[in-house]
Amino acid sequence: MEKLAGQQILEALHTRFNDFEAALNGKAQTEAHAIRKAAFDLLNQNGLPHAKHEEYKYTNLTKALEKHVSFNDKPSKTKNIDTSSFTIPGLEAYQLIFINGILNTDLSDDLSSVAGVSLKLLTEDIYEASSLFNQAVADSEDSFVAMNTAFAQHGISIHIADQVVLDKPIVLHYVGDQKEYSIRNLFSCGRLSQATFIEKVDSVNDALFTNIVNEIKVEEQADIKYFKIENDQDESLHVANTFVTQLKDSKFTANTIALNGQMIRNNLNIQLEAEGCEAYMNGLYLLNGKSHVDNHTVVDHKKPNAYSNELYKGIMDDKSTGVFNGKIFVRQDAQKTNAFQSNKNILLTNDATVNTKPQLEIWADDVKCSHGCTTGQIDKDALFYLQARGIKKDKAMAILLHAFASDVLENFENKAIQDYVEAIITKRLEK
Repeated sequence: MEKLAGQQILEALHTRFNDFEAALNGKAQTEAHAIRKAAFDLLNQNGLPHAKHEEYKYTNLTKALEKHVSFNDKPSKTKNIDTSSFTIPGLEAYQLIFINGILNTDLSDDLSSVAGVSLKLLTEDIYEASSLFNQAVADSEDSFVAMNTAFAQHGISIHIADQVVLDKPIVLHYVGDQKEYSIRNLFSCGRLSQATFIEKVDSVNDALFTNIVNEIKVEEQADIKYFKIENDQDESLHVANTFVTQLKDSKFTANTIALNGQMIRNNLNIQLEAEGCEAYMNGLYLLNGKSHVDNHTVVDHKKPNAYSNELYKGIMDDKSTGVFNGKIFVRQDAQKTNAFQSNKNILLTNDATVNTKPQLEIWADDVKCSHGCTTGQIDKDALFYLQARGIKKDKAMAILLHAFASDVLENFENKAIQDYVEAIITKRLEK
């Protein structure tokens, strides 16, 4: 029998799954556990991604996990962690604090007092056969999605009622000190609702592996914004899969900000299921040291008269590595589609690397679509121009890179997050 990639990890997970299943008692016969078992079987069948796996060609996360994380270790007792140093200054929001993947109600705001918002713990909702659980990811072949489906026992199910407009964002702040944990979140956003969700991941030790899957359903005419902020420890390992389903005339905006971590993989999958949908994807990765960030996106236009616009920009310093793979599908029924994609990168050193692959597949004939990528170095003429006017080189470079990132930052439409990212850019470049 051929040895699968990550075989040692799979063996440890097999023991864990058997122990988990044995403790379920009557819940082992539920529909939810049948889904978990099918996901675990898929994981064992495919193994973890290897170096020749096309979707993980430039991101050998399996090797990093084998080197840094033991899946044989039992989770230690969860304790309170001081999260104050990780907060975003000036951000007014409803805070949900997760310690090692578990919602800490003592540290979190009580959303039960917010009209039109319903929150349940995953442990409560999943075995009631939630209509959202695994619906968006059912066709996914990604092994890390399968791992999450099989093992994630913590997370939330949150519902925004029809016509509810939230006055502040909801922050899901994950802070951990265990070696690894998984989170599964289910978001249901009702008709004509408006809400903003912000995810932030932080750890207080090295080599922490987090595996997060979000399933987001955006009902008719809803307007939902989603932020992903990654500014973790140098040795952190993180994989995130976000699946979005949009219905008629809905609008969804994803903002992905990757600033630090040993290896980060972001998978964003948006399905435009009806006419009139709008999807916007903004990404900024600002990397230094040996950080490695891989952004994979999929936008699937299935019906006519929909629009998508994707802009990802990367700045790579030192020996960092950026990866971008963006796919746009325009199905045969999706006439009158407008879909645009752009990836632009700047390399600040000869040791920095970027691998970019925009893809566009069209089966319809009445569409407007474009995609493209650029990679280069900072404009030497512009740098000289600023220096000639008495501006020091580091300050001049910071000004130019702020300008490069500005059209992404402006799309964030949140002053606190813009200021937070701009401060990090300034601190790194004016060192």
